[in-house]
Amino acid sequence: MKFASVAVILATAAVFFLFSAARRSGGSKINSGQAAGFFWTACALAFVTAMVLQPEIVYEGASTGLKAWWNIVFPSLLPFFIASELLMSFGLVKFMGVLLEPVMRPLFNVPGCGSFVFCVGYTSGYPISAMVTARLRSMGLCTRIEAERLVSFTSNSSPLFMIVAVSVGMFGRPELAVVIAGSHYLANLTLGFFLRFYGRNDREKPPSAAAPVKNLPARALGELTKAWQAEKRPLGKIIGDAVRNSINNLLYIGGFIILFAVIIRLSAEIGLIGLLAQLFGVILLPLGLSPEVMPALASGFFEMTIGSKMASESAAPLVHQVAAAGIILGWGGLSALAQVAGMISETDIRMLPFVCARMAHAALAALYTAVFFGPAMPLASSLAVPAMAALDKMQESPPLLVSLQCSGVLLLAVAGMLVLSSIFTVLNKFKTRL
Repeated sequence: MKFASVAVILATAAVFFLFSAARRSGGSKINSGQAAGFFWTACALAFVTAMVLQPEIVYEGASTGLKAWWNIVFPSLLPFFIASELLMSFGLVKFMGVLLEPVMRPLFNVPGCGSFVFCVGYTSGYPISAMVTARLRSMGLCTRIEAERLVSFTSNSSPLFMIVAVSVGMFGRPELAVVIAGSHYLANLTLGFFLRFYGRNDREKPPSAAAPVKNLPARALGELTKAWQAEKRPLGKIIGDAVRNSINNLLYIGGFIILFAVIIRLSAEIGLIGLLAQLFGVILLPLGLSPEVMPALASGFFEMTIGSKMASESAAPLVHQVAAAGIILGWGGLSALAQVAGMISETDIRMLPFVCARMAHAALAALYTAVFFGPAMPLASSLAVPAMAALDKMQESPPLLVSLQCSGVLLLAVAGMLVLSSIFTVLNKFKTRL
């Protein structure tokens, strides 16, 4: 495109000018920090130039991002953001941390308070688990390595999005919800088991490492009581702070969504999506993935909603379409990664482990989809007739009610974790007596 060439030429000229000025003023050596600064300056200048040359495309992209944020993200995530802020203020995190320490520590090598992150991450979607993990880290309830483990295996796509939007709305196949959501969650749980070995030589001592594994209910209630006593704010102030912090975080997320919606439109206009599709083809075509899904993967590299929609509309076989959707949902898109980066920006949590975990999640989701697609589809199809009516009814329900319905099912996992905690406690007591 003509405007793409103009943007690149102007950005390159501007960066060359800055580079020459830096060499004249500071010597001939350019360090890595300066090189990175020149690169991002070039990207910003090219982006601004493209916006000036193509305002109509920018407006359309921004409008699409704003509609997605206001109609889907804001009403779906705001209740969960407010609820998580209130529960942390009322001490439930410390209560669950003590009670579920015997489960979270041996399974995932994270403190018991990570069960709260696990719960909200598997019921709400990006990027709420990153927000809660950042809060736990700032409160000193976990080490940096533990926080990096938590945010890596508790970041998921929303169950409502996978079950209703992708399976029913995009593919028109409700039975695919079993394969798509099941592969997605199973891949992240697998990551959690392997990430327990990440950073095992960390010198930072876990806050709860020396806590005795006995009298768990009494100690949990004690921690809850201490949290109540330490909270000096009145109830109105607590609720007001929760609402204000939640809205600020959602505004932050909305900015990222709009920004990347514009970037996707401009990237498609200059042909960058096609170049990425060719690059993914070099990597994935030898593995047997259909070439028809490569444009969907290229779009999903930036934003998962658009990529999932393109995967469902491709001419590839159904198993390849679902596998591509699994890759896109596991990766989450640069938009989701940017949202997570914003949530953890004020902590010492590093982004690189999270990015590596997203790539591993995408690969595992595709693998599990290929393995379970054949055996799972007949069973899922037999259950699709009664389930279809339920899903149609869910689509007619208010968005908040649908979110709570989906989340309520997954919240049953917490009850199972409580049972496991009791079993671990009894076994530990039995070992000490022996």
